[in-house]
Amino acid sequence: MAGRLSVLLPSALRLDVPVDPSSPQAQDWLRNELAKPEYQAAKPTWFDLASKAVQDWLGSLFSGPSGDAGPVLLLVVVVVVAALIVAAFLIFGRPRINRRAASDRRALFGADDGRSADELRRSAAEAARAADWPLAIEEQFRAIAAALDERTLVDVRPGTTATEFAAQAARSAPDQAAELRQAARTFDEVRYLDRPGSEAGYQQLVALDTQLQRIRPAQEAVVA
Repeated sequence: MAGRLSVLLPSALRLDVPVDPSSPQAQDWLRNELAKPEYQAAKPTWFDLASKAVQDWLGSLFSGPSGDAGPVLLLVVVVVVAALIVAAFLIFGRPRINRRAASDRRALFGADDGRSADELRRSAAEAARAADWPLAIEEQFRAIAAALDERTLVDVRPGTTATEFAAQAARSAPDQAAELRQAARTFDEVRYLDRPGSEAGYQQLVALDTQLQRIRPAQEAVVA
């Protein structure tokens, strides 16, 4: 009996010994196990591997050696903004100042008026034919101001009074300084003092307008 136990005991002990993973048979078992469909389905695809590589690269950019993403993030934002600006210039071109668009917002002595000087002159002439001298004088004076503003001889801004306009225009047309001051007084009288105006006052403004149309900006005079 003791002899049989001595034979069986080493065999039982050999059955309990763990399989050596380095043995060829254990490696075959492992390969067969991993070849099963459930393991193959869980295997990452090439897209998963590429995505992980990109994420790791971006993470390395923003973390940096010190773990502070501030400088790198600022650099990325600056580069993106610069690229957008360059793209806008390539697509839309260089912004241009629209002189007519600025004149559309012109405020002529207490009234927003987008009409051109020629349109104001025609309106003044129509009022004169109807003997509406206050309106004819107002429209003709506005035509003078609009014409000089269109030619950049003056800069009419919101809040500019008739007297201020006359003083500004006199710097470009010193020979007409007295007529400009008188034109401003005539305008103020019919606009704010309810004076009836007259045909003579209107004709003086028409004559002044004709004289001022001969005045050219300084840069045009130098070229000529």
